[in-house]
Amino acid sequence: MKRVLKWIGIGLGSLVGILLIAAVVLYVVGKSRLDNAPEVATKPVTAATGETAVARGEHLVNVVSECRGCHGDQLEGSVFFDGEMGIYMAAPNLTAGKGGIGATYTDADWERAIRHGIGGDNRLLAIMPSNYFSHYSDADLAAVVAYLKTAPPVDSDFGPRRLGFLGSIIGGVFGFNDFTHTGEIDHANVGTQAPAAGVTAEYGEYLVNIAMCSECHGPDLAGSTLAEGEDGPPAGPNITPGGEPGGWTEADFINTIRTGQTPAGRQLDGEQMPWPSFSQMTDTELQAIWTYLHALPALPDNS
Repeated sequence: MKRVLKWIGIGLGSLVGILLIAAVVLYVVGKSRLDNAPEVATKPVTAATGETAVARGEHLVNVVSECRGCHGDQLEGSVFFDGEMGIYMAAPNLTAGKGGIGATYTDADWERAIRHGIGGDNRLLAIMPSNYFSHYSDADLAAVVAYLKTAPPVDSDFGPRRLGFLGSIIGGVFGFNDFTHTGEIDHANVGTQAPAAGVTAEYGEYLVNIAMCSECHGPDLAGSTLAEGEDGPPAGPNITPGGEPGGWTEADFINTIRTGQTPAGRQLDGEQMPWPSFSQMTDTELQAIWTYLHALPALPDNS
């Protein structure tokens, strides 16, 4: 009996040792993947100049792509995780103030971060929606960079990202595709699709992409749901003609975005659906988005 117990103990000890070794290997692999971005094709742009370009960039940053939702009202940054599971991570200060990346980022750094999800220090950026921003045209990205380089400096230093043992395993191995989005980007072809601004389905699709609509409304915009207890972007309803907007007019759609109230009288949650920002879109932008959504197939409601 003692011999059997001895061998059971040896077996359990060996198993624990193997699991510890495996965990260490996963940690090293995960940390390395997150801290060392792969070589990707990039397409640098030169920051635009002039008041018109800066104003266009401000509109794209603060209204269409709603960057303030993560980076703060003054682009000063904000903390995402503050110690949960050993993870400390902040959306960085984008300005040239103390602690801001705007003080050191080159035009090429901005392009790599925004369209490719790679930081100026060659780390993979976490929870940065570059899979959507990779659709930015060269001209619009040049305007965005122009605005970011002239944004009022704010002193706000959050310090370096710290993922810890568990965070490196989750983010760098098991949840890698959700934690980073570089694998979803056609890096060699960013900026190639740049439809002219106008009330067209093509321009509407472009705006839907850089406004990240499918993040909440699903990849086919037919709605998405979150399982009970699941973390992720807010669930969004079906916005194809198969959903509620299928019975709306263009005027109904524009009024909903402008006021946050649907034709049925339902008030949209401004935290889940950033209509207060989208309400500042131009008539042309909203009409283009409506034209695109209205041209989609009437898909069944997935939400």
